[in-house]
Amino acid sequence: MTVVRAALVQTTWTGDKDSMIDRHEEYAREAAADGAQVICFQELFYGPYFCQVQDSQFYEYAEAVPGPTTERFQALAKELKLVIVLPVYEREEPFLYNTAAVIDADGSYLGKYRKQHIPHVGGFWEKFYFRPGNGGYPVFDTAVGKVGVYICYDRHFPEGWRALGLNGAQIVFNPSATSRGLSEYLWSIEQPAAAVANEYYVGAINRVGIEDLGDDDFYGQSYFVDPEGNYVGDKGDAHEPELIVRDLDLDLIQTVRERWAFYRDRRPDAYEDLVRP
Repeated sequence: MTVVRAALVQTTWTGDKDSMIDRHEEYAREAAADGAQVICFQELFYGPYFCQVQDSQFYEYAEAVPGPTTERFQALAKELKLVIVLPVYEREEPFLYNTAAVIDADGSYLGKYRKQHIPHVGGFWEKFYFRPGNGGYPVFDTAVGKVGVYICYDRHFPEGWRALGLNGAQIVFNPSATSRGLSEYLWSIEQPAAAVANEYYVGAINRVGIEDLGDDDFYGQSYFVDPEGNYVGDKGDAHEPELIVRDLDLDLIQTVRERWAFYRDRRPDAYEDLVRP
């Protein structure tokens, strides 16, 4: 049996970038002490979810990837022998992206995923801050297996989930900032469905609490779901910060893929209409 011990972090905004980074280093150390081999933080982990408003002052949160925050967590990953998925605000002049860096357990920077689908509606003014991703759907060969990333609003689009599966993903992390209201009922539907349809594990992360930029209440409930659509342990709390650590049996992926041959039975020759604008 190939078991990977994996962790998710859901937490509240502390009020400044430095303390958020410190807090997440503490979470990583706690996870590693509990035997975790891989961890993913929430979307834009070191800041508030500033997309509740449109204000250029928040461009200051952007930095290069790799850059100072990535490099700090590279050193930590090497120390702890921990794979880290690090969702940050990326600056690559003249553009800004919603990005997740992937760091291997030896501290090496493996690459990044840039959020592809960018919403722009009340409370989620993301086109003011981010350019759509341009790096495709990479899957990273890490110490714990093949890891993919999909970010928040991406999860509403099945095409990327499938692309990650076709690229070999065994675990896909979806770091998010999702508030109560219209989308909450989808939280417990879409990602288990994606795990079943694509026959891999999904780690769904959502922050918690009300931040000082608006009245959005982020509802947590982070979780892992297996390729059969079952939750691995309980969901995270709906209100409180929490470190979630679960054991993922990667052998289940092959069992499910042999039972349901979805990849074998695909008909890409029949899907041309799906990619027309």
